[in-house]
Amino acid sequence: MENQKNFIPQPTADGTFTFFSDDFGELFHSYYGARQESYHKFAVPTQLEYQAQKPIIRILDICYGLGYNTATAIQKIWSINLNCYIEIIALEINQAVPQAAVNHQLFNNWNYESHNILDILIKIAETGHIETKNIKANLLLGDARITIQEVITSGFQADAIFLDPFSPPQCPQLWTIEFIQLVSKCLSPTGILATYSCAASVRTALITSGLKIASTPPVVGKKAPGTIAVFTGIYPQSASISLPSLSISEQEHLQTRAAIPYRDRELSDSAEIILERRKQEQHNSLLEPTSQWRKRWQYKR
Repeated sequence: MENQKNFIPQPTADGTFTFFSDDFGELFHSYYGARQESYHKFAVPTQLEYQAQKPIIRILDICYGLGYNTATAIQKIWSINLNCYIEIIALEINQAVPQAAVNHQLFNNWNYESHNILDILIKIAETGHIETKNIKANLLLGDARITIQEVITSGFQADAIFLDPFSPPQCPQLWTIEFIQLVSKCLSPTGILATYSCAASVRTALITSGLKIASTPPVVGKKAPGTIAVFTGIYPQSASISLPSLSISEQEHLQTRAAIPYRDRELSDSAEIILERRKQEQHNSLLEPTSQWRKRWQYKR
């Protein structure tokens, strides 16, 4: 597992920094803007601006990483309602990542001083826990397939879930039907799950878990949307506003072999086994080849 020395700050277009993971072969955030990505892919879709009007917000941050999603959420909530109590459970396999973010002073230009947010992030990175009069946060270290079961046992029900693992081809174990079903058990009946992924396999897993899904707008510099998921099919802020429907293209994508989900029935298989299992299932499938769908919709565009 990578240690702090492996993480060298990489600049992104919005002036913030990210890291590259040698273990997963990917950046933790987009070069188009790390902080911007956290805001537009997670804080906005989970409607924190609206939720901040409540006396308490509970957040489940899956794959805490550098801590950007949690940091952006705290700042957004307290910019609206400083009296809102925030309870966070964050899952992370490698404590060296948030520690490196703090040690490289990646948060120092985020203008957090007024709410002591920097002190909170430092405490989470160093000790994995903080509790004050207006926030409680716990960082659960280890394989998220195991720690998510601790969250379920605790009875924690999140108003917002940030589902932010590395991409499905690189980290399939956290995009399986079995894992996402566990995640859905941690979502409150009126909560919102957000993820940057629009992969058909991920959307199938969310739907199979009993959730209704919709697309979120692409972050600047990217073409692909993200995904939000809720239980009711309506925005929690209003019983009269339904989730927007997926486009015809997106609906058809869910009928192709790309929609065949990742599977990990015992929640213990390696990435290689999960990838090979899905590859074989796709090979034997009678669903439309994804290449045909892609050609059809590229032509229409």
